[in-house]
Amino acid sequence: MDQVSDHVDFLVIGGGINGTGIARDAAGRGLSVMLCEQGDLAEATSSSSTKLIHGGLRYLEQYEFRLVREALAERERLLRLAPHIIWPLRFVLPHDEGLRPAWLLRLGLFLYDHLSRLRVLPGSESLRLRESDLGAPLQARLTRGFAYSDCWVEDSRLVVLNARDAADRGAEVRTRTRVEAARRSEDGTAWNVRLRDLSTGVTGSVRARAIVNAAGPWVAAILGQTLGLDTRATLRLVKGSHIVVRRLYAGEQAYILQQPDRRIIFAIPYERDFTLIGTTDVAYDGAPGPVTISPEETAYLCACINRSFERQICPADVVWSYSGVRPLYDDAAADASTVTRDYVLDLAAADGAAPVLSVFGGKITTYRRLAEHAMEKLRPYYPGLRPAWTGAAPLPGGDMAGADFETFLARFAAHHPFLAPETARRLARAYGTRAERIVADARGIADLGERFEADLTAAEIAYLRREEWARTAEDILWRRTKLGLRTSAEGLARLERHLAHAEAAA
Repeated sequence: MDQVSDHVDFLVIGGGINGTGIARDAAGRGLSVMLCEQGDLAEATSSSSTKLIHGGLRYLEQYEFRLVREALAERERLLRLAPHIIWPLRFVLPHDEGLRPAWLLRLGLFLYDHLSRLRVLPGSESLRLRESDLGAPLQARLTRGFAYSDCWVEDSRLVVLNARDAADRGAEVRTRTRVEAARRSEDGTAWNVRLRDLSTGVTGSVRARAIVNAAGPWVAAILGQTLGLDTRATLRLVKGSHIVVRRLYAGEQAYILQQPDRRIIFAIPYERDFTLIGTTDVAYDGAPGPVTISPEETAYLCACINRSFERQICPADVVWSYSGVRPLYDDAAADASTVTRDYVLDLAAADGAAPVLSVFGGKITTYRRLAEHAMEKLRPYYPGLRPAWTGAAPLPGGDMAGADFETFLARFAAHHPFLAPETARRLARAYGTRAERIVADARGIADLGERFEADLTAAEIAYLRREEWARTAEDILWRRTKLGLRTSAEGLARLERHLAHAEAAA
């Protein structure tokens, strides 16, 4: 493997939200960091979420008050630090007779409004659905409801931006690199780690003072097979699936729908022309690799929508679906939907030996706090470690000098008038202030190079390859962007040819 470091302070296994968040935090505290991900960044669980930064209203039913309070505080903080990829979203919660009573919903929303001391988003309110545009898409039987606020996030971009910031602060980020084995050195003070570049098959090694095992669904396998360790913490795998259909309703509001099985399902505006619906919670005991939605899950999600919306859908209406395996900490809950979304950090370091910290569970909203807690666990091994810093540091592209997103977008569009309005908005949303690195000094659309479907250009592709570790068409169309929803088979083939030529010329 080319350019393998001989020694690092910190080796992170796993390029999802927790791994990249911890790598960023550690690099910003002055540690030398290497992150290894066997696939692409956010290739598994972290790109398969419902894409919400939220406190978790339904977690109040499980009395997870600490988790909800922490998540609500993080919701407000992350909104400030990444205003390009995170934005407010208003949710409509219809009251469905025979399910949770209205007083319970009102109480839950009161707690939701007041558990956080920070307040940027508007609070909850009662709705008469038949007298509001927000009730127009819903069936006439639903007459009462509530509205409250949470946030949307481009989940896979959040992962990439954490990795980008970690690299900007000196971390070495290696995608498509597997940690094949690791054992403590003879004196026990470091880990000797064998790596394999899965693109070339070339092996290499690195010596690390500590390992962070943030491998998500693979965390137990890394502990037992790769590191040769046992752990008291156990993992519970739950598959969550989503479907995407053509836009179901007008407006930018989302809906949170109660179900007779006591689960809740979201319907969320998605990529301008679509509606995202999910998620399922299905116990999973297979291999923690790629998973797909089952016909039963698709039928379930369609039925959930059809219970509440006037417009009915069926599996034939699904234009795209995705599934992921959530690595939850096993708290012995009987129902997969009630398993805690809190996290557990398991530190293995006997008699002063080089430590390994494993991450069990967690949710995307609290990743930054999880990273801070991980660093606190490891602080005794790094005397003089710098203090926590990520709570006030914008993510790449989020440094808008106090401007809100719409003000920034107006400036960006005015500086580049040749961009179509939707293209300018998409670039500003995805890249924030770093969109200037793509457009640079272009004076016309032709200066951005070859044009592909869905307004993708050679200049954007070059940026994604250079700055964001994109290698394949899937990396670009489904994780760095969601342009796969607007790309034909012919467009995909053309992009793949372009990438092959670019790789050969590199």
